[in-house]
Amino acid sequence: MIADRNTDRAGETPQAAPPALRVLVVDDSRAQRAVLALHLRRWGYRVTEAASAEEALEVCRTDLPDIVLSDWVMPGMSGLELCRRIRALPDEGYRYFILLTSKSEKAEVADGLDGGADDFLTKPVNPDELHARLRAGGRIIGMQIELLEKNRLVSATLDELQKVHASLDRDLIEARKLQQTLVRDRERDFGAGEVAALLRPSGHVGGDLAGFFEITPRRIALYSVDVSGHGVASAMMTARLAGLLSNSSRDQNIAIVSGLYGYRDAWPPETVAARFNRMMFEELQLDQYFTLAYAEIDLKTGRVWLVQAGHPHPVLIRAGGRIEKVGEGGLPIGLIEGAEWQRVELWLEPGDRLFLVSDGVTECPVAGGGDLGEEGLAAMLEEMHGMACGPMLEALVWKLADRMGGEDFPDDVSGVLFRFKGGLA
Repeated sequence: MIADRNTDRAGETPQAAPPALRVLVVDDSRAQRAVLALHLRRWGYRVTEAASAEEALEVCRTDLPDIVLSDWVMPGMSGLELCRRIRALPDEGYRYFILLTSKSEKAEVADGLDGGADDFLTKPVNPDELHARLRAGGRIIGMQIELLEKNRLVSATLDELQKVHASLDRDLIEARKLQQTLVRDRERDFGAGEVAALLRPSGHVGGDLAGFFEITPRRIALYSVDVSGHGVASAMMTARLAGLLSNSSRDQNIAIVSGLYGYRDAWPPETVAARFNRMMFEELQLDQYFTLAYAEIDLKTGRVWLVQAGHPHPVLIRAGGRIEKVGEGGLPIGLIEGAEWQRVELWLEPGDRLFLVSDGVTECPVAGGGDLGEEGLAAMLEEMHGMACGPMLEALVWKLADRMGGEDFPDDVSGVLFRFKGGLA
């Protein structure tokens, strides 16, 4: 029942609720429903009445209200059971449930809260208190509606982002296929020596490049490049560099010197590094740099001219398995304008190998912590020194994955491996 007050506080204007809010009044007493409904309509709510919990449940199955105001004790289904049933209905919104009761024991109130009720009002109901509780429920419903709208917006935005991501993913997959074609020849036998290249990006596309090209029938060049950063920008730079170190487009090859009557030669390695450096500052003018190991090999004598520009030290694998580190360090390409590099000269004997390798190998993390390091790489190469170049690189990738405990390398893994078989006739 409700207290005998038909007006709000003297001098106060009732605060109207949003017109969209609907209240379902459930009470087996027609008189109590009428009194409650009268106040609710005066406050601006849309009201539906039900004489029992069963009738109220049927109403909710077809048209859920925003707020349910229900007596606790009724014949048949109780108000608390009605609350449980309404909570079980499929609905993305929230229904604020107020129980009207003469119960005042804490244990009973706790049972009501556990059953899903939001609030309680003790009979006889005070109109001011009822109005305040309804406004509180309205605020909660408003926040719930706002949250649902934001969730819908987030969901729609995520759907759009997923579509964009899927499109980018498809493009990057195609870009990876194209990048893999930058170095067309992965293995080649030059008679006096064999060479194999390894290029495994850590993501869809990478910033590493490794390969070789023929200068003359007697001389070949090997190169290993690592562009700063990752992703599309680095991949685009490697594509540019691949064109400048191409075996098929010799006129564009930055290392090749062409002349009349088919004359062809190559700039020495230190000049190749300087030409790249000048290109970075004068032509590209990008906030990028790259490391480089570049070697020219004479297939008749086994002489090697080599330059190291910020790249990991090249590795010399002697025929007997001894590992030697070569190179003079040097600055990366594109860091300091006018930088110079020093050439290193060495000689290969039959069975010796030269390995230009990226830091994705030496800095590959291993299970238990730390990186593989140059010593770890040397140990691996000693174990595999008798293998042919191509299988040796494949075994290296397998061993790296085994040491790391997975195949998702955090950085690009690349390199080029040459084995000297003996001088040309």
